[in-house]
Amino acid sequence: MGIKPGPVQIITVSKDDHSFELNTEALSQILLAPEVRDKHVVVLSVAGAFRKGKSFLLDFMIRYMHRKENKNWLGRDDEPLTGFSWRGGSEPETTGIQLWSEVFVVQKSDGTEVAVVLMDTQGAFDDQSTVRDCATIFALSTMTSSIQIYNLSQNVQEDDLQQLQLFTEYGRLALDEIFQKPFQVKETQHEELQTVREHIHSCFTNISCFLLPHPGLKVATSPAFKGQLCDVSPEFKEQLQSLIPKLLHPDWLTEKEINGNKVTCRGLLEFFKAYIKIYQGEDLPQPKTMLMATAEANNLAAVAAAKDQYQKNMEKVCGGDLPYVAPESLREKHSFFFKEAIHAFSSTKKMGGQEFCDRYQAQLQKELEEMWQSLSKHNESKNLFSAFRTPAVLFVLVCLLYVLSGVLLFVGLSTVALACDYSLGLIMIAMLTWAFIRYSGQYRGVGVAIDQAAGVVLEQVGRNGQYLVLLSSLYVPFKSTRGSNWCLKHMIDLNNGLGKKAAHAVEGISEKCHTFKSVLKKGGV
Repeated sequence: MGIKPGPVQIITVSKDDHSFELNTEALSQILLAPEVRDKHVVVLSVAGAFRKGKSFLLDFMIRYMHRKENKNWLGRDDEPLTGFSWRGGSEPETTGIQLWSEVFVVQKSDGTEVAVVLMDTQGAFDDQSTVRDCATIFALSTMTSSIQIYNLSQNVQEDDLQQLQLFTEYGRLALDEIFQKPFQVKETQHEELQTVREHIHSCFTNISCFLLPHPGLKVATSPAFKGQLCDVSPEFKEQLQSLIPKLLHPDWLTEKEINGNKVTCRGLLEFFKAYIKIYQGEDLPQPKTMLMATAEANNLAAVAAAKDQYQKNMEKVCGGDLPYVAPESLREKHSFFFKEAIHAFSSTKKMGGQEFCDRYQAQLQKELEEMWQSLSKHNESKNLFSAFRTPAVLFVLVCLLYVLSGVLLFVGLSTVALACDYSLGLIMIAMLTWAFIRYSGQYRGVGVAIDQAAGVVLEQVGRNGQYLVLLSSLYVPFKSTRGSNWCLKHMIDLNNGLGKKAAHAVEGISEKCHTFKSVLKKGGV
């Protein structure tokens, strides 16, 4: 093969940024060896929690593959166990994913030859790995193996199955298709427990279980233990002699299949390359611990309840069928119900700690403000004046420009009066355009511009209303003395309330009025 048989690191996990790197060169040396590259591949992987004997078990498989013709394949009692690196204690030994560099060629009963690859994986839930690390390693080993051994210590607990569900789902997210198979579910089980079991078996073709006794205290605790059989309990050795030949029996070996097609060693290399890219990217969601997922759901439920409370309270004030509410009154109600909603969220018992909950409170505040903006706009749409504000402003402008044009003609400013007439025509066109837009729903941008212009005019009118009254009072029939006196009287009243600049303007216009009155009288009008 070109390399000495031994464990080869093919996937490395960075401790700094928890990224994954595939050693393509090392993997190619194993899978593209001339004698195996075109053979269908069987990948046997062992996964599970750290420090539970995965590498220890794999080393007995390596020993069996070398000595399977010998009934006493376990070897001498004093023979050390070699293969994948392992040791006792509490510190993890294997990191990432390793393959045994030697690929075993096995002939099946039908005469076909398959290439058997042994895979060792990093243990889950050590003190250096994130949930994403554990989920990714398990998912990659499941996606690339044809036989996955889930190594557990003692009884199979419910949390073991839930973790298996999490890991397999993380792998399933990366695949387009899965092959669903039935799984025995007891009707007496809780619905949640049934769902876990149904999901697990939907990700695997076949599932079976084998119970191994404890290997003995020396194996688990002695730092001097090197794998000698004399230190292993007899019960463990007896069951090991039953398990290993069964797992590696030629007719039990299952070739790796993807989408129903058997995979060769050459093809497996390409699948490794494709799968690692998926987990190197940002497309997949970050898996969460059960505590974090529960805390998140708990806080989101509290946010939803607080929003619902605010929505119901505000609908009682300005709901769909209720009349228009004054803006100040509505804002007061909003402030009161806003504080009530925040209090409801704060008083709800939640998981995750204060800092975790504060993020969701900030999210609640943001969403409540968005709801307030929506409700405020809905309330404003009920205001009849707001609905007809633009045409009303344009109509008033038409009237005022008509009056102003007449006044300017009387005082001899015909050019300015003509400009007023042109402006009047433009405003009439704007009114017709606005009506067309409201009717057809087209050119909404133009409609918004007209509304904004009308709003600006209305704002300016509110500030300078006295001048408009002045202009309207000037257009009075000059046929009678009483009419001109009425005009002058109103100008004097306005003069008292305006500034010096406006007062001079009034005096100038009043003089013009008297002059034109004299001209009209001389002309017999």
